Amino acid sequence: MTSVLPLAALGFFLGMRHATDADHVIAVSTIVSRHRSVGSAALIGALWGIGHTLTILIVGGGIIVFGWVIPEKAGLTLEFAVGLLLILLGIMNLRGFTQFLGELRTQGRTVHAHHHAHGDYIHHHAHGHEPETHPHPADRTPLGWLDRHLGGLGLYQALRPVMIGVVHGLAGSAAVALLVLATIQDPAWGVLYLLIFGVGTVLGMMLVTSAVALPFTFTQVRAERLHTGLRIASGAISLGFGLLMAWEIGVTKGLFGLGG
Repeated sequence: MTSVLPLAALGFFLGMRHATDADHVIAVSTIVSRHRSVGSAALIGALWGIGHTLTILIVGGGIIVFGWVIPEKAGLTLEFAVGLLLILLGIMNLRGFTQFLGELRTQGRTVHAHHHAHGDYIHHHAHGHEPETHPHPADRTPLGWLDRHLGGLGLYQALRPVMIGVVHGLAGSAAVALLVLATIQDPAWGVLYLLIFGVGTVLGMMLVTSAVALPFTFTQVRAERLHTGLRIASGAISLGFGLLMAWEIGVTKGLFGLGG
């Protein structure tokens, strides 16, 4: 009979390690760069881990109970979706910087620039104080658009990282969690393993997001230009990695029948 301690240790540490996958770290970096505290960043990581665990439990449970077989093309499609997600997150971070440059070129009055918040959306652009002017209404931000259209849902802000975690659920080394199921004969032990893997992933991502948030929260107050540079870097890395990942999955691995 499978021993519970080795099973628990294996699931937990594989989950912790899974949280450090490059696509996961890059995705959460673009998200936590908009938040002002390590605590909120850790919460983002926990919500991401919950969404990720939901996917693993559903698919893993289907494999255990119903004998599901995941087609290779379905797995590649999920990984390709992660690439698209990274591209979108990268563009969202870089969009604020391009707006900032455009406003610096077009402002004809005395201007200055600093970071400021509209709800939980933090961005950086130029505006004047002679008289006080602001180049856009407070609700004209990417998150403001979501607030206007989805604000009535109440929990949608918490659901954003959850849904990103769901998308990541089966991409990359998440397959490790499902491969181990082949060595576990008892379905109850298999579900337990997936739960422990999920706990490890949640805690691991909380640590990752907290660590990633530290330079953003530190420079936001003390070095605005450096903070802007970090956000630009996170957006550029996310965009570049997403494009590379989409090419790798779509062409090299043959998702679209163009290579591999």
